[in-house]
This record gives sequence, structure tokens and C-alpha cells, in this order.
Amino acid sequence: MIADHTTLAQFLIEERRRHPDASGDLNSLILDVALTCKAIARRVAYGALAGVLGAAGATNVQGEQQQKLDVVANHLFVRVNEWAGHVAGMVSEEMADPYPIPDQYPRGKYLLVFDPLDGSSNIDVNLSVGSIFSILRAPHPGVNPAVADFLQPGSEQVCAGYAIYGPSTMIVLTVGTGVHGFTLEPQLGEFILTHPGIRIPESTREFAINASNSRFWEPAVKRYVEECLAGRAGPRGKDFNMRWVASLVAEAHRILTRGGVFLYPRDTKDPAMLGRLRLLYEASPVAFLVEQAGGGASAGYGRILDVVPDELHQRIAFVFGSREEVELIERYHLDDDAVQPDAGEYDGQLFGTRGLFRSSM
Repeated sequence: MIADHTTLAQFLIEERRRHPDASGDLNSLILDVALTCKAIARRVAYGALAGVLGAAGATNVQGEQQQKLDVVANHLFVRVNEWAGHVAGMVSEEMADPYPIPDQYPRGKYLLVFDPLDGSSNIDVNLSVGSIFSILRAPHPGVNPAVADFLQPGSEQVCAGYAIYGPSTMIVLTVGTGVHGFTLEPQLGEFILTHPGIRIPESTREFAINASNSRFWEPAVKRYVEECLAGRAGPRGKDFNMRWVASLVAEAHRILTRGGVFLYPRDTKDPAMLGRLRLLYEASPVAFLVEQAGGGASAGYGRILDVVPDELHQRIAFVFGSREEVELIERYHLDDDAVQPDAGEYDGQLFGTRGLFRSSM
């Protein structure tokens, strides 16, 4: 089977040959991440048989109840990727601060950012979960990074991807030359290229949003959803289906596979929060994938990949998917004077002199 198909390692070698001066460190780091995902997939597959279901009895830095598999997955990411000398540092959704590489290991020239297990609420009911990862260049290779070194806009990513642990295990990734999907062949233990050159259709008839929060939505989001629900009789002139899985990886995979649009907007449930999803570990890597697949990714008022983080665990509103829908949702936000931010409502965080967006926007 290997002779007839392209493995992840072969794919990365071919990509490297386009850059003769490349050291190979990035390829090796991606393969280490893939090894991590294989190990996590095995534990997810065993579930209750391995005693990894249920709560861990602690909360993470996000204030969320940790599941046992959250802890296991985070441990695997750290242990597999700490020793080879490819990374200068790592940060995770499950850790308050950057993970310091142990003194006995060399520091590399990349930073690894990850959500070790996305969709934890789905674990105990045996629905799809996944891992999200992002690779950045270390501003100061070979030394322990400062927190500020991780606070790079998504446009600076050199690789981003996710693993999805579903009926089959897949890794979907980009190194800036399109989006490609690799399926784990369980007998060989190899990720095989099965979905080359993934593209998101420009238009769609499907959207994903948590409708239980509708009473907290901004007017622009209410307008968009109501028009979708109106179907053929409404201003959109076509019927829409609504989906919601409560797993960002699963939502992203469906949209990359067949199109659609995902909305997790800012709402008034907690006015101090600018959104629910984590910028570094979720929004930026998924946005990189989506744009590389021809789609759009926005915070509602601007491109996600232009957002400059202010801190490691920053949250943000997130809309992504088929480009036509993302552009329409942005237009509704800009057209609606009632939701234009002012200094009192947003405390200047979104549109300040540094703010979330770079001054070039």
C-alpha cells in the first residue's frame, strides 16, 4: 500500500525539496506532532477500557473542568515534542504559562502552540474530538522564549493543522501551500494522503451556530440567522440547514469537506469577553487552514490572521467558512450602526492603537 500512496513523511519531503536551504527541522517537528496524535488517537479509541473517561477533578487555566483525556493529551504533546531540539518552547490551552524545555534538551527555532484535546464535552458520549496545533518561528532561536514571543498574528504561522479522532483518524494541515488531509492507516501506522488540495466551496446552504445563545447575539448575527431560517421565502432565496457539534475540529472538518459557515460570535452573556474561542490555540490555526482552502475567517469586523494577541489565553469571536457567507456576515456587522463598538462598550480593546488588530488595518 505504501508503494501506491503518498505518506505524510513523503509529502513533507517533497515540500522541503522546493526549499533547498531548509534544514528539515520543520518536517521533523510536524512528524513528531503526528506521532503525538497517533498516541492520543489510541487512547481515545480505547475510551472506558483504558480508564480515561470522566472528569480529572481539576480545572484548567481557562476555568473549565478538565477531563482525564485533556490531561493525558497535554502530557503526550509535551513529552513527545520536548526533547528533539526542534522547539524553543510550547504553550497549551491547558497550561497557564509557556512550558519550559528541560535543561538537558536543546532549544530549537520553532514555537509549538496547541489545544491538546478539542471538544472535551463530547468525550463521554463518544462523539468526534480532535487536537489543534500551530507552529511559529521563534524570534530568538535556541533560547527559552518569553511570553511576548508567542504573541504573533496568525499570518506568521508556518504550519497549522488539526487531528480528528472520528470513525477514522485524520490529520489535516497546511504549510502555506494549500490544505491536505491524511488518513491514518491503522495496520501500518502511517498517515496516508487521501484528501489533497482541499477547497471550500464559495457558497453554501449550511451554517453552524449554538442557537441556545440567540438571546445574547448581536443584531448583525440575529439578522443573518433569521434570513437563513426564512429559507426560500426570505431574502436569501434558498433553504439552509443548521448544524452544531460543539467541537471546533469537527465543525472545521465538515466545512473543509463540504462547505458551510461556522459562527461563534461575541455576545452579551458576558460583556467583558470579546468572544469564546481561544485566539492562539483555536481561531488562528483554523483560520490559516480555512484561508489556504479558499475560505474566509473573520472576527466579525476583520480578518482573524491580522489579529495581534495581547495575552496567551485571549478569546475572540470567530466566523469562518465559505467566503461569500463570511463576507456577508462582516457586511452586516459594518452596516448595523447599533453594534458599532465605542470606547465605553468595548473599552478600546478591539480597535485601540495596538488592540487586537494591527494598525495597518
